[in-house]
Amino acid sequence: MKPNKALRLWLVPASLLALAACGQGGNPPEAGPFPSETTGPERDEARAEGNTIWDLFNRPDHETQVQVNRYLWSASLEVLDFLPVQTVDPFTGVIVTGFGTPPGGGRSYRATVLISDPALDARSLNVSLQTSGGGSADAATVRAVEDAILNRARQLRIRDNRL
Repeated sequence: MKPNKALRLWLVPASLLALAACGQGGNPPEAGPFPSETTGPERDEARAEGNTIWDLFNRPDHETQVQVNRYLWSASLEVLDFLPVQTVDPFTGVIVTGFGTPPGGGRSYRATVLISDPALDARSLNVSLQTSGGGSADAATVRAVEDAILNRARQLRIRDNRL
């Protein structure tokens, strides 16, 4: 037997077996717990309840609320303006900066700011400073930056109330 003919003899039945294994055969599966697996009336009911993937993208605007204090947000960006901003996410309240040297300072810092509450309060503000050497900055420096941000946020709020 020639090698080509032997290959064809094995290739044709193997292909047919693989094709037969792809068929479903038997009864169709029952509806699963996910809307994509449901059929007929169950699927229509799931869509009416808003349980489809598209509902994640088509939410009404009243459900999307930013839980970040705008004065703390603006004050953080103003006080840390000497640092290059790398990432800003107003929906989670996170500001991440690169390394920079403060005016009149010799050591470079990198900051991460988290504003976790809509209240203009010290508990809403979390600041983390890292030095260029890889360690965290001392507590007095972090406290001074937090105080500067809180003072500037209060100034911005007072200025808005005068208008």
